Amino acid sequence: MTGQDERAALFHQLHAEGCFVMPNPWDAGSALALEQMGFPALATSSAGHAWTFGRADNELTLSQALDHLRSVAGAVAIPVNADFEGGYARDPALVAENVKLAAATGIAGLSIEDSTGDPAEPLFEFELAVERIEAARQAIDESGSGIVLTGRSEGFVVGRPDLDETIRRLRAFAEAGADCLYAPRIDSTDQIAAIVDAVSPRPVNLLINSPFITVAEAAALGVRRISVGGTLARTAWAGFLQAAAEIAGEGTFTRFTDLPNVDVLFRNR
Repeated sequence: MTGQDERAALFHQLHAEGCFVMPNPWDAGSALALEQMGFPALATSSAGHAWTFGRADNELTLSQALDHLRSVAGAVAIPVNADFEGGYARDPALVAENVKLAAATGIAGLSIEDSTGDPAEPLFEFELAVERIEAARQAIDESGSGIVLTGRSEGFVVGRPDLDETIRRLRAFAEAGADCLYAPRIDSTDQIAAIVDAVSPRPVNLLINSPFITVAEAAALGVRRISVGGTLARTAWAGFLQAAAEIAGEGTFTRFTDLPNVDVLFRNR
């Protein structure tokens, strides 16, 4: 087996039972730090990556995304799941082409979402959304990579917080070949339990981007995988912006205390 084959197989095993946390680095350095902390897998953050370019989420190109996946997946030995947004295309055939490109970067999994980026029609029409997942499934199978496919429904992100419609889409994504299901921004135990029950036995990814639940509580609800999206990157940005604002506004440096020795993380690797 190749390194990617082994990581993809391990990633599938992680989804088989229990609950694991898959935090989201934004570059190779943050990925290495998280790996050293013992996390079993990681996931990229399209938002965290975009901010390093001074751009908002969803504003980078396919080429930039692929370079990022190669960088993060190549930096660590553990599985990396790709936040592959909407596949960087609308048409299912183009989604399939792009998924094959992503699969060649060394990742162990990727997600395809159903948001359009159009505020007037923020979600792809149901049948098209399902066809896009089917195309991604076929592309992965044809690539021989064995990577995990996650189907994401973005209703709660884009202002369409309809639980019944979200469940309808997630069930259809599972039937279309998604290995894992994900509805970002659900934030109540009732919603989580409803989705876990609706798509069982397929595993569910839960986004935790505020302290509304613990890992143990999510596991008790049947969640198999937890990610944090861009929230680790936002915590880093918070510290940076607060320290810089103090320097700019007060001319003081009180936040320059109790700081980590980052060199220690990476020296003699």
